[in-house]
Formats: sequence, structure tokens, C-alpha cells
Amino acid sequence: MSIENTVKVIDKTTEHNILTADIMTVEKTPATEAYTTESTLFAEPIAHFGSFTVTNSLFTSWIVVFIIIVISVIVKLKVKKVPKGIQNIFEIVIEGAEGLCDQVTNDRAITNKAFPIVFAIFIFVLLNNWIGILPLGGFGLVETLEHGKVFIPLIRSGTADINGTLPLAIMSVIGANIFGIISIGLWKSINKYVNLKALGSIFTKIRKDPMILMTAPIMFAVGILELVGEFAKVASLSFRLFGNVFAGEVLLASMGAIMIYILPTPFLLLEVLVGVIQAFIFAILTLVYYTISSMDHDEDHDEKHSKEVELSGAH
Repeated sequence: MSIENTVKVIDKTTEHNILTADIMTVEKTPATEAYTTESTLFAEPIAHFGSFTVTNSLFTSWIVVFIIIVISVIVKLKVKKVPKGIQNIFEIVIEGAEGLCDQVTNDRAITNKAFPIVFAIFIFVLLNNWIGILPLGGFGLVETLEHGKVFIPLIRSGTADINGTLPLAIMSVIGANIFGIISIGLWKSINKYVNLKALGSIFTKIRKDPMILMTAPIMFAVGILELVGEFAKVASLSFRLFGNVFAGEVLLASMGAIMIYILPTPFLLLEVLVGVIQAFIFAILTLVYYTISSMDHDEDHDEKHSKEVELSGAH
């Protein structure tokens, strides 16, 4: 065998060994290097501070609060007697929102008291809904779980987590009851739910109106139903908002998995509109609860009864 043939054989052997080594390296590369993404009902943790866990939905809510504070400070610093620029825009928006609230309350005094809370809730929910659908999916963490590596996004709408919508709903319902106590007094607010006045009327009105024996227990039972209704309000507000926002995120993720660039676009525009509608519904329902809590039903009943007596006397 000549020297040239020997060199060629050695080169082929070397190339074969290198190719074999590359194939073995690829085969030994663990499959867990690839990661998956999945939509979960619960918010994913992204940081821990002792026993306190920071989830991605909580982190998004902090971002929203920070944005609201910054915008509020900027608007406050630029307030002038003659509105210009951003102040002019905000005045138009606030005046329109107050006019809309007047249509619900039919009383500017109630609107002036409830509007700051209701409008703040609207902005908070709206920004949470919109930030959750922004194309920020590339920012996140990769964590190793039992079934492999999973990508956890840093940004997830605070309203796509039941732990975010439930406190909002509780705050709205409790705030409405506190507003009612301030407006009509503690005793009348309690009597809406535990109608002791109706039971007491049995002893004071039984001689003039024996039917009170039937109507008083019914009125007391209605008060208990009103109390149950307060818990139903919390469930309705929280689950409606959570369900709609979470379903929108799952829809966008599914459409993006099919065709990432073109297919999700119309659904993205739809979710922008849904975000506005859901924030509007949550804010308006909160305003309705505030308005109902501020009404004195006893006075309305007494006025109606006095009018009936006057009409009966006239006839």
C-alpha cells in the first residue's frame, strides 16, 4: 500500500470518528432542553421573598398601579385654569364619564361621591386587561418541573387570575355597604339585611293591621335574601371578569400556536374591545351597587303609604 493510499484511509477514518462523535453528542443531549408553554387557571410564581410569593399577575397589577400613579402625578403637575394638551383630554374624558354616571345615579351628589372610586376601578381593570394581551411573551422565566422545562411569562393580566378579581369584587361590595352606612346611617343599612324593624312592627301595628303577622316575616325573609345576594354579587363580579379575560388569553395563545403572525390579529383586536367592555361592566355594576346602597327604602315606603292614605281619604 502506497503512502498516499494510507493517508486517505486515515483521513476517512478520522472523518468517520468525528461524525460518529457528533451523532453521539446529539443523542446524549437531553430532551428537556426544549421547553413548553401552557395556560393555567392559576397565576405562576416568578419570585419569592421569604413566605411571600410574587406571581406574574400580581407583578402586572403592580405595573398598572405604577402607571396610574405616574399619569396622575403628571396630570396634577400640569393642571392649569386654561386647559391645554393632556389636561384638556382628561377633562373631556372625565366630564363624559360623569355624565354617564349621572344617568345611573340620577343624582349628581351621589355621582360626585362615588365617581372617584368607580373611575379608578375602571382604569385599573382596563389597563390590566390590555397589558395582558400585549405581545410581551418573550419576557419570562424557564423553570424545570416534573414533566420538563416550562416557560413562565413575566406579564399576565391581573384580571386573568381569580386572586386578582376576587379582591376587586369584595372591595366593590364592601365599599358599597360602607357608602350606604355613610349615606343613610348604620341602623337603616343593617335593617336592609336583618329587618328587626319589620319584626318589631308586629307588636306595634297588630291591633290596627292584623295582616302584619303575615307581611312582617316575609319582609324579614327578604332581608336575609338580600344578605345572600351580597355574596352572589361578589361571585358574579369576580367570576365574570376572570372568565372573560382568561378565555381571551387562551384564545390568543391557541390562535398563535396555529399561525403566529396573521391569524391572531383579528382576535387581538377583539380582545382589545372585550377589555374595554369588561372594565365598563365592572365599573357600572359597582356604581349601581353604590347607588342602591345610598337609597333609603323606608322613606320611599312611608311616602308611598302616605300618598295612598291621602288618596283613600280624598275618595
